[in-house]
Amino acid sequence: MSAPIVHAQLAWLAHPQELAERAVRLSNDLWRLQWHTLDRMLGVPSQDPIAPNADDARFADPVWTESPTWDLIKEWYLAFTHHTQDMLYDTPALSSKERRRAAFWWRKWLNAVAPTNYLLTNPVAMRKAIETRGDSLVRGFRNFLDDLQAGNVRMTDPEDFKVGENLATTPGAVVFRNRLLEVIHYAPTQPRVHAEPVVIVTPWINKFYVLDLVPKKSMIRFLLDQGLDVFITSWKNPDASMRDVGFDDYLLDGVDTIVRVAREFAGVERVHAVGYCIGGTALAMYMAWANRHYAPDAMPVADWTLFTTLVDFHKPGDIEVFIDESSIDYLCDRMARKGYLDGGEMAASFRLLRSNSLIWHYVVQGWLYGDSPPPFDVLYWNMDTTRMPYAMHAWYLRELYLHNRLIQTNALQVAGETLDLSVIRQPLYAVSAEDDHIAPWRQTFAVNNHVVGNKRFVLSSSGHILGIVNPVVHPPKRRYWAADAQRSDTTDSWRRRAEEHAGSWWEDWMRWLKPRAGDEVEARPAASKRFPALCAAPGSYVLEK
Repeated sequence: MSAPIVHAQLAWLAHPQELAERAVRLSNDLWRLQWHTLDRMLGVPSQDPIAPNADDARFADPVWTESPTWDLIKEWYLAFTHHTQDMLYDTPALSSKERRRAAFWWRKWLNAVAPTNYLLTNPVAMRKAIETRGDSLVRGFRNFLDDLQAGNVRMTDPEDFKVGENLATTPGAVVFRNRLLEVIHYAPTQPRVHAEPVVIVTPWINKFYVLDLVPKKSMIRFLLDQGLDVFITSWKNPDASMRDVGFDDYLLDGVDTIVRVAREFAGVERVHAVGYCIGGTALAMYMAWANRHYAPDAMPVADWTLFTTLVDFHKPGDIEVFIDESSIDYLCDRMARKGYLDGGEMAASFRLLRSNSLIWHYVVQGWLYGDSPPPFDVLYWNMDTTRMPYAMHAWYLRELYLHNRLIQTNALQVAGETLDLSVIRQPLYAVSAEDDHIAPWRQTFAVNNHVVGNKRFVLSSSGHILGIVNPVVHPPKRRYWAADAQRSDTTDSWRRRAEEHAGSWWEDWMRWLKPRAGDEVEARPAASKRFPALCAAPGSYVLEK
């Protein structure tokens, strides 16, 4: 945290001319702000000289504009905030990565000291306290105590949801279990299904049921209703005893195992694989591995689909602020002592990336306004964290995030095979999200530049979760852009020819996937004699805390 900020300060001190130019620019804005202050004091109408950013909802209440006092507090805060951030992004003699890191950590402090976060400088909170005769403050203090007991600023009430009762309720059975995963096969909803099943590799960061939330949002139910046969991974929540589980284990005992189980259960030669986030990165590595491990006519995956997946980690988004040699050394030392990375630590890091919307918004709503956190299935899932085994996660951080070796030909060896993405020739359908800050779409697009074969790329509106959990609704709530991609494409060249569509990309995916999934056959039950039900879906691993 401190190093990039100190480096930025030293860089500005070493460039007095640039610093003076910045001071002049700030003084010009402050002069305009002084006139605005004078006009407001005299009751003369005056347009705000500095407007909040379009995505900044902290000052949305009219009181921040209508009241001269609160308007001036807002304007002075925004003036210094915007100039500080602009200066950090323009720091001379500093790398772009170091600038972004300095700006990130300063922004966290500036967000923390915003006037909206404190009772005596938040007119909306004081108004609510007066209107409720102090009841909002009493309720807010109770919310504060509940959050303190939970050890977290809660985004939703955990008592509102229970996995297997009002989340992850799609009928199915666990048909295979090993030390690393449970394989869930879902009961069909149609009398006939496409012969070749869909195998979904979910992230082992958080839990699989992000794709099976409430029924109307469930991608699993949608696929079943489309006449597809669906298998999915439910990963075990590791503890200290799994400290030595490595990425080879996740590939062999995880991805390769579910592909084998699905093929044997359905009695087919090939499946259609899907990977989400880190599960998609694992699937990309599996595809490179399998194309060398299996003979061409024995390749078990016919085509593959990626959701918000990075294979090129050159610019991995805002998470880059946590990625350097010393930070990873520090994190690996912590994991080595425990045997795992605690899920709460990872969740806190991701929330820090969007601190205004994921931390301070809930502080203000819960502690200052006294509002109870609303029931929201996606936020409950987000709070239902998992741990990362030491060996796997240390390897993943170093080899992919730090050294970016997946895109380097034969630089990685996994499960006995060297990896080369260019050997992957199976058709690819890749989906990214326009506002994704975890896997930025311009970086996820790079997969098209490294693999061979037919490729279709889709850009969905919204972010990392809601861009994927994007059910078909009428009238449509979202939109997407779609076009085939070439290996020589840039994001700009693809975007120029991509067609915009209203609605959910799920329908476009079905038009691509279903014709490839084989002829229709009689639907298979959730369990069989060869693969009896070990327990009902959603299984036991998903319930582990």
